[in-house]
Amino acid sequence: MLLELMYDKNYRPMKFRELCVLLDVSKARRYELETALNQLVDEGKIGISAHGKYGKPELFTLKGSFSSTSRGFGFVTVEEKDNDIFIAPDNTLGALPGDVVLVSVISHANGSRREEGRIVRILEHTLTSVVGTFQKNKNFGFVLPDNQRILRDFFVEKGKDMDAQNGDKVVATILDYGNEHKNPQVEVTEILGAKNEPGTDVLSIVRSYGIPEEFPQEVLDSLDSIPEEVTEAEKIGRRDMRDFHTVTIDGEDARDLDDAISLTFENGIYHLGVHIADVTHYVKEGSLLDEEAKNRGTSVYLADRVIPMLPRKLSNGICSLNAGTDRLALSCLMDIDEEGTIVNHEICETVICVDRRMTYTMVADILDGAESPEEYKDFVDDFKLMKQLSDLLRKKRSGRGAIDFDFPESKIILDEKGRPIEIKAYEHSAATRLIEDFMLLTNETIAEEYYWLELPFVYRIHETPDEEKLRTFATFLNNFGYSLHLTNHTIHPKELQKLLSRIEGSEAEGLISRILLRSMKQAKYSPENLGHFGLSAKYYCHFTSPIRRYPDLQIHRIIKEQLHGTLSKSRQEHYEHILPSVCDSSSKLERRADEAERETDKLKKAQYMRRHIGDIYEGVISGVTAYGFYVELTNTVEGLVRAANLDDDYYIYDQEHYQLVGEMTGRTFSIGQSVSVVVVDADTLTKQIEFLLYYPEEDWSKGETRHGKRKSKTHRK
Repeated sequence: MLLELMYDKNYRPMKFRELCVLLDVSKARRYELETALNQLVDEGKIGISAHGKYGKPELFTLKGSFSSTSRGFGFVTVEEKDNDIFIAPDNTLGALPGDVVLVSVISHANGSRREEGRIVRILEHTLTSVVGTFQKNKNFGFVLPDNQRILRDFFVEKGKDMDAQNGDKVVATILDYGNEHKNPQVEVTEILGAKNEPGTDVLSIVRSYGIPEEFPQEVLDSLDSIPEEVTEAEKIGRRDMRDFHTVTIDGEDARDLDDAISLTFENGIYHLGVHIADVTHYVKEGSLLDEEAKNRGTSVYLADRVIPMLPRKLSNGICSLNAGTDRLALSCLMDIDEEGTIVNHEICETVICVDRRMTYTMVADILDGAESPEEYKDFVDDFKLMKQLSDLLRKKRSGRGAIDFDFPESKIILDEKGRPIEIKAYEHSAATRLIEDFMLLTNETIAEEYYWLELPFVYRIHETPDEEKLRTFATFLNNFGYSLHLTNHTIHPKELQKLLSRIEGSEAEGLISRILLRSMKQAKYSPENLGHFGLSAKYYCHFTSPIRRYPDLQIHRIIKEQLHGTLSKSRQEHYEHILPSVCDSSSKLERRADEAERETDKLKKAQYMRRHIGDIYEGVISGVTAYGFYVELTNTVEGLVRAANLDDDYYIYDQEHYQLVGEMTGRTFSIGQSVSVVVVDADTLTKQIEFLLYYPEEDWSKGETRHGKRKSKTHRK
């Protein structure tokens, strides 16, 4: 009766007393009514407002997007809320990652505790297919998803499996989404190959994230009108800069070269030219090529392949600034004084001819004083001048408070079958830093000009951290004897930079740096200039990589229209209309690419460490949880030491200090601490690596170990 009443179209939300009067409930039976109401609220069949009024759940719910974790719980992102709503495993209603849902808030945020909710209805499923391992039974099968955040197996009826064999990697289309009590049902639509077949592993990740691989034939056919080389007619009206000493500096295996540098110095002024491939000359707005680039958003760089945003005829051909060939560019020419200040700049369409294709290694060797090959001798002074300007710009950027997180990146070397044969930390050199410094300066210069022109634009923004996260971080710092100065509940990036300088070289450096990084927001694209907190920049954009990033290509289009005088009022209104969607889409596609790259790296690291079971490594604790701690090796591989295998004591998780503490011995494990570990497991399905602490007295070659004699337990302090 209660449900019938509340779902009646004429029913309005009521408080408990009003309901009692309406239903003519005696005082003696009011407890029964209240119990029944609370049960229906717990089941999600009735909602309750913040003011205690009862009604349909939809009346008190929020619409958002669900994202899950491998541990069963999840979060709902609501557009009008700054923070996500936590969803416990029992309250997900069987939602899948990406589902659009209605969530009812069941407890509000309190201190460091998140707002918690319950999903009451799934409005829309965005997942249409799943990639995973096929498990065959006699009369049916299952697909076990590769995505560890999908916690459900997918049922396959007999006859809908394409004769897939046990262990095959497959793509399956979802036919029925099931519910919290019933498995979803799928039909196998593609067999990618056996799980151990070369390339199948990475292909599974690509398909799992829905990253388009091959270009549609109609897009490739549209390239027929694009020339192989720059024609004389295309050079007309452009500034000719082919006589300038111009170089590209990239990685050894780079093929899409979209930025080149020229630099001279006279009368106390550096004349820096940053020349960017003029991709929009060939990719016209609204064309099939443009729509495909927008749908891809970015090139994706995986361990064994590159999935380009643009077809290779453009990305490796006419748009790539290959040495010895004429190329069209959009150049930012900057005059910089000896204080590192830009005194004049100009943006113009140019034609350039790169003199030398340099790699980071070559330039780093030259800057280190190595003997230069004859073909580069005429450019040695150029590179030294670049290093001089780079140091000047870095010092100036540091002076205003730009934050420099220097965590090691991975370099994974594969054999011809895609098997990892070496993993090492990718070292940043003077050569990589100077290119970074010049690109940052260019991006800031472009963004500032177009901000003051008050024209529609795409900015790269990084917002100030949340006040609550800052307060939590400041409290955490006090444990190490450091303090953080907050002004009006916010902070200037220079304060964080000073902090990083103070902790440099200390045992707490790794811990504090990582916790600080987790406290910051994620950079994204926006039509509104909100500044870049991490760079301490008022104006910032992405201008320098239009071959591999759609936002860069988009703002090139705006800049060229402004240069040509065709950015009319109607065109400005056009951009104001489309840019919010472009920014939102590009930000999401960037995150998709980042996640696919991380998953591929984790997979290759697991495959590599699987061949090193029993090997001993030195590492540093990179994270601590109630169930153990993570250790990062010098080769950037990270694995878990389970608390259950720390058998020398009973360990308590001290959440406030991010450490495990031995109850009897007082022994602690905290982030930044050096430890020796032995590899005991590497699961290529979950991509998880497991370590045990290594004790020198143990003879691992004979399988002798003190571990496993008894299991310890942990709990939160």
